[in-house]
Amino acid sequence: MGDWQNFDNRAVIGRALRLRREIDDFEARWPNPTERDESIPTFSWAQLERQLVDLSATRQQADMARHLVSATRKLAPFKPPEMVLREILCMTWVLLDENFKPEPEGPAEMI
Repeated sequence: MGDWQNFDNRAVIGRALRLRREIDDFEARWPNPTERDESIPTFSWAQLERQLVDLSATRQQADMARHLVSATRKLAPFKPPEMVLREILCMTWVLLDENFKPEPEGPAEMI
């Protein structure tokens, strides 16, 4: 196995371990309740994305919504549902914030 493959494997393992720590920390802070709560209505990832795009404060944030939903969807099966809910709420806050200005892509020019 080449050096690059070893590096790639270590990077993947490192990301998986960080995700596991995040999940463990979340579950320690908010353990699953023993009694069954009433569930919220279900919706699809496409519906979530459509609503976030529509609610976004700017066109740039609407474009960002697609990427944020995609990233959240990919990791959702590995996380507790409440952790995914928290991420959706944080995502919504960023997309509705009219004062949020993402960093421009590429190196910043010095004036």
